Amino acid sequence: MDIRELRYFAAVYRERNLTAAARSCFVSQPSISTAITNLEAELGTTLFIRHKKGVAPTASAEQFHTVARRIIDEADAARKLFRKPSTKTTVTLGLMRTLDVPRTIALLKPLTARNDIALRLVGSDERADARIISKSMLDDEEHFVPLWSERYVAALPPSHPLTLKDKLRSADLADVAMIDRCHCEQSAFFGRASQRRPSAAIAQSEEWAMALVAAGVGIAIVPEGVAKGVSDIAVREIEMKVKREVGLAYRASVPLVDALRDLVGKLQRGRATSRRAPQGLTGRRK
Repeated sequence: MDIRELRYFAAVYRERNLTAAARSCFVSQPSISTAITNLEAELGTTLFIRHKKGVAPTASAEQFHTVARRIIDEADAARKLFRKPSTKTTVTLGLMRTLDVPRTIALLKPLTARNDIALRLVGSDERADARIISKSMLDDEEHFVPLWSERYVAALPPSHPLTLKDKLRSADLADVAMIDRCHCEQSAFFGRASQRRPSAAIAQSEEWAMALVAAGVGIAIVPEGVAKGVSDIAVREIEMKVKREVGLAYRASVPLVDALRDLVGKLQRGRATSRRAPQGLTGRRK
């Protein structure tokens, strides 16, 4: 095994999805599949089990991930050990508050890995070289480079009666206690669509919204990426066909700095590769 295969394994373990793992590593899905197949053959065990929404790690994968993560971190530390300090360019990136953690990590890693820039993060409403925002937040003088699109879903406590339904209609949510999110870029739409419903709480962050759902306080309407992989909640589709397109926005009058231009190119290539690649692991499966 080599460090590249370990990185691909860690990405699949984190994302629970081959397509998402390929996107975060900026490679094709077959490359990810081949690496997992090679690791399984070398270790003599199955690491992931396929299901209709992605893959699930086995007990072997849970055990191996601790070792793989330590090797990856030590390799990264060794690579930086003898680097000489260099002159760095400060890059200020504005982030909207409703980004989910896995995608935020995938966005920032290519920037933090560079030794020629000093990354500074601010809110999406502050002065920045570029912003990662929903297209609905775009200013008139900004260019927009789309990165991904995602739908909104309902996050529910696992014991809530509405979990018995596969898809929720507006009428289902009319008299249900809801958790409002302070920074929802679609708050105007959801406010109009559900004026009758009571508010159980107001969450200052996505993490608080998911914690309140898990605690049984109420239901939250959130971007799918926010609810993905969160334990102790149930996720259901909603009848309202609302999506958000997230991308990188920057002022048309100011060219992107090299680091951000490279980041956009990598993300777009990874997105295009993921769309072309077939689903599923290739090679041996148990």
